[in-house]
Amino acid sequence: MEKHIEDILRKISFGAITVATITLVMMILRTPETCIVEKKPMVKFPKSSCDSSHRQHLPLEKKNQRLWSSKSWNQQVRAHMLHFQQLQRLNLLFNHSKVLCVSAGAGHEVMALNRLGVADVTGVELMDSLPLVSRADPHNLPFFDEVFDLAFTAHLTEALFPSRFASEMERTVKNDGLCVVLVEQCGVQELKEIVGLFRKSRLIDAVNITFIGSNVTRILMRTTRVSA
Repeated sequence: MEKHIEDILRKISFGAITVATITLVMMILRTPETCIVEKKPMVKFPKSSCDSSHRQHLPLEKKNQRLWSSKSWNQQVRAHMLHFQQLQRLNLLFNHSKVLCVSAGAGHEVMALNRLGVADVTGVELMDSLPLVSRADPHNLPFFDEVFDLAFTAHLTEALFPSRFASEMERTVKNDGLCVVLVEQCGVQELKEIVGLFRKSRLIDAVNITFIGSNVTRILMRTTRVSA
C-alpha cells in the first residue's frame, strides 16, 4: 500500500516538474507584449524601454534657433534691453564696457547687451547654455580680480551663500566699477541687508521698476576698495 502511494506521489512530482519546465521555457522564449513593434508613424519619444531605435540629435545651432525665436524668449530679452538702456542713459553702461552676468540662466541678459552694442559680455551659470553662457560656480568665479567694469545679477536672493556670491561679484569688478542687482521689490530694512552683503561697495541708487511684469528693486553699487 505504501509503495503504491509512493508511486502516485512520484508521478505527481514528475508531472509538476514537467509542467513547470515547459512553462519556464515558454516564458523565456515568448516576446513581451511591451516590446512588440507596432507599425505606426515615427514618434519623438519611445513608448517603452524596449525601444532602442536611434534618435535624431538636434544640433546646438538649430536648438538655439528654435529657442531664440520663441515669443517668451524675445519678451525677456526686450525687458532686459529696456533695463540696460536706462543704465546707458545714466552713463553707467557703454559699448566698450566689459560686463559680467552672474547666474545668467539661458542668457537673456547676455543677448540683450549684445543687441545694444555691448560686445564684451560674459555670462556664467552652474549649467552652460552655449554660446551665450558658460559653466561656472557663482560662489567661486574663475576670473582674476578687477576684470570687469560692471557685474549684473537678477538672482542674488536665490544664491546658496549670498554673502559669498556678492563678494565674488565685487572681487571681479574693477575699482570704481558697478555691481547691479535686481531683487523682488523690497523695503528699507531689506535693502540695507542686501547692500550689507557688498562690503567693498557703496550704494549709489536704489529704485523700484517694473521688470518682465513684476515689481522689482534695482540696486546700484560702486566698488570702493582701497589700494594697498
